[in-house]
Amino acid sequence: MNVRVALSGRIRLLGMVALAALLSSALAGCKTTGSSDTTGSISSPAAPRSDADWRRDSEALGERFRANPRDADNAIRYAQALRATDQRAQAAAVLETAALHNPDNRALLGAYGRALADVGNFKQALEVLERAHSPDQPDWRVLSVQGAVLDQMGRHEDAQRYYATALKIVPDEPSVLSNLGLSYALAKDLVRAEMTLRRAISRPQADARVRQNLALVVGLQGRFAEAETIARADLPPEIASANVTYLRQMLAQQNQLQIPTARPGRS
Repeated sequence: MNVRVALSGRIRLLGMVALAALLSSALAGCKTTGSSDTTGSISSPAAPRSDADWRRDSEALGERFRANPRDADNAIRYAQALRATDQRAQAAAVLETAALHNPDNRALLGAYGRALADVGNFKQALEVLERAHSPDQPDWRVLSVQGAVLDQMGRHEDAQRYYATALKIVPDEPSVLSNLGLSYALAKDLVRAEMTLRRAISRPQADARVRQNLALVVGLQGRFAEAETIARADLPPEIASANVTYLRQMLAQQNQLQIPTARPGRS
């Protein structure tokens, strides 16, 4: 099957990570209420929490932030709670305020750069992330986030160089390999994308998002039964099936749109 699909556009699967959303572990992809900010950047998700839990945290942390916007650690936690409840613009504003008071706090700058990318301010995100680490002390998490931002800007070769640098620091880190695999997919190199994602899921630390990324890339190549089998490792069967059905329908629609319309012959 010749799969030609606008990878940067329309893929929205119920439980799968969408390529358009980019990118797991760095800029996650699908909404993940367990993501958190750590030194320099973003860690792997903790145990999932409910929306009500995050909203309670947001209220308490918001009161502390208003009382002391200079507290960088509280600002990071507050922004995390805001992002978890889809208040991404407000999260970026909170971190901007805190960064003005703490211009050299690298953990805060890493969180702020990610928040800027969340709201589509990619150029400023790259500028902030450059300040979140240094060439003599590179942070692989920040490098991976920078790669994710570049992918969202369509600069896939540049993104892949950042992932390669991160992998020199943490060889075979599954979150970076997952981002790299999705970058190849965005560049329409699905074979290399699959190889990279299979390498990622072979690592003991690989989480469900990495497998769902692999399921997506396998599905994009038309191997729907295999994609559903991979997806079922982490999703209920009905969700995995619905995801693959949606993907199959979307690819069929894309292929129909690319069939040239026959022109009427001249008499």
